[in-house]
Amino acid sequence: MTVDDRPTLNAPDDDPWRWLEEIEGTQALDFVERQNQLTLQAFGGKAFEHDRDILAAIYDRPDNIPYVSRRGADLHNLWKDAANPRGLWRRTTLTEFRKAAPAWETMLDIDKLAASEGEDWLLSGIATMPGSSRAMLSLSRGGSDAVTLREFDLATKSFVADGFTLPEAKGGADWIDADTLLLLSAHGEGMATNSGYARTVRLWRRGQSIEQAAVLFEASVNDMAAYGHIDRMTPNRTIWFGRMLDFFNYSVSIGDETGPVSTIDIPTAIELQAHGDWLAIKPREDWSVAGQMHKADTVLGIRLSDLLAGRREFAVLFEPAPRRAVQGFFWTAGKLVLSILDELRPHFEVCTPSAAGWSRETLRGLPEIGVVDVWPLDRHPSESNGDLLANVQDPLTPPSLLLLERGVASPVVLKQAPKTFTADGLKVTQHEAVSIDGERIPYVQTGPANETGDAPVYMSAYGGFALAVKPYYNSSLGKLWLERGGTTVQANLRGGGEFGTRWHDAGRLAGKKLSHDDFAAVAADLVRRGVTQPKRIAAQGGSNGGILITNMLVRYPERFGALFCTIPLIDMRRYTKLLAGASWIAEYGDPDKPDEWEWLKTYSAYHNVKAGQTYPPILIATTRRDDRVHPGHARKMAAKLQAMGYEAWFYEPAAGGHGYGKDNKERAGFEVLGFRFLKEKIGWRDREL
Repeated sequence: MTVDDRPTLNAPDDDPWRWLEEIEGTQALDFVERQNQLTLQAFGGKAFEHDRDILAAIYDRPDNIPYVSRRGADLHNLWKDAANPRGLWRRTTLTEFRKAAPAWETMLDIDKLAASEGEDWLLSGIATMPGSSRAMLSLSRGGSDAVTLREFDLATKSFVADGFTLPEAKGGADWIDADTLLLLSAHGEGMATNSGYARTVRLWRRGQSIEQAAVLFEASVNDMAAYGHIDRMTPNRTIWFGRMLDFFNYSVSIGDETGPVSTIDIPTAIELQAHGDWLAIKPREDWSVAGQMHKADTVLGIRLSDLLAGRREFAVLFEPAPRRAVQGFFWTAGKLVLSILDELRPHFEVCTPSAAGWSRETLRGLPEIGVVDVWPLDRHPSESNGDLLANVQDPLTPPSLLLLERGVASPVVLKQAPKTFTADGLKVTQHEAVSIDGERIPYVQTGPANETGDAPVYMSAYGGFALAVKPYYNSSLGKLWLERGGTTVQANLRGGGEFGTRWHDAGRLAGKKLSHDDFAAVAADLVRRGVTQPKRIAAQGGSNGGILITNMLVRYPERFGALFCTIPLIDMRRYTKLLAGASWIAEYGDPDKPDEWEWLKTYSAYHNVKAGQTYPPILIATTRRDDRVHPGHARKMAAKLQAMGYEAWFYEPAAGGHGYGKDNKERAGFEVLGFRFLKEKIGWRDREL
């Protein structure tokens, strides 16, 4: 019997499953409903409900850390629990927040708002202005990236009658003054790029219709997006304008309410942070300027006024090494904070500019192992006194929220997250696998101290967009995998940013296939070290990790027992035509260019599925409200695999956006469904049941 394996590499556009790209299409929704029923019947039931409720209760705990941002004198927080599944936007003071049980003032009850308006609202963004009681709220339907903008009064804790409002679109707004917005929205005819993001920066004055808003700046429809940012550290409120040419290249100008005035003459492949008259710049490529060669990922400092005057004498603030790279940097109260990974160990340096030059010091009092994240307490740099927050954790130690006050020598613990699973007898170890080309691939293993050679392993990774994967404390894996005797593994693949641009570039475009080889090498290394067997390895990846997991299915099926693929990107032939897909060309390549399709087709698993293979079982899950990665990727891959006779399961809840659910219970259910599937398919009946 002949199996229909379309689309194929020889006929990549002959796709009989295109109808599944109709997100709300009747036939497509019938498919989704049938698939959901089958999947829930197989992996739902009492065991599923038991674990879902355990996990939801952890997410809803009253002693979880309420993460805050200071706006003016108040600390603001968005809180979700069982009684407030959509969330409460609330505020308190720093003095009150230091207490074990702070008193909170509710600003907006999102559950009540959703119920009163009959909408699936979530609060996804808050734009405030220093010294003003007005805010622009971004309301998302079911977790989608597209938002409705609505003006809110913090003093009366209510929406402003006849205030600024804008229908659903991707993007947002920033305040220029109490009656003027800098609008960065794709709403309106011709206002979106091919990627679906804002193509223009507009000036919107109170009382004007949106059609009357003046266009200050515009990008090409083929650019990723246009953006604008107001720097309140300058006396005249400098506005930065930019074209995101692609994910990693920018063209930058500065100006005012009339539009751009001066273009910043620097390479496009660059990361830039401004703070008044000071700039910090990190080039992605080697840069020869003023007789000096600066390596990629070097951080450079200069006055903006000097740069505009044509001077190019940069201060070198950081120099990279093969396994030492800046992960990010930000300004606060006249100081530049550099977040560094050195052989995957966290390190922070503070650089302070002055007329005499730059001084440098290490941010002290933070651990040099585990995961440490640092960011400003204040939402607006113009209001900042230099106070910082830090989050410290590792796979077996729950997070601590620390306050690093300016002028105070040691950090103070503000909040400690609860221990949500028993870590007795568990240990964290670091290892390296050797990939197909000899590169060393780091990974972190967490599990029992004694190896059995048959461990049920949960593997995960990302490997894309220069994002560094860090070994965070994970309540769901801890409670439902580690505590019950399993082992977890997190791999640092090329394509990520752990070791800087060279690590990222090695795993993007044609190198993306190497990123997948890295993951397979880690799976093989677990077997070589005697940790487990291939049939006992379960692997999960989401978004860009969806390409990874489906490539494990078709390229390395013998190394895995089961696969869980979430909110995935899969069809690399059509990805640029689906929702935000065109914005990722700089990461993957353009399938409409024959030379780039030559490498893209090597990791388009949708086209590489072959009949008669021994593939491990796979569960592919997405959400209908994901307006970033089109749910058609997941739908089509599941349908094709099933039509070819493979064991492929599918799940798609209605809400969740580019995530796992709009509330804690939905998120828990999504995760637990994956756990139940993986455990059954690798033959592991855990200790709990």
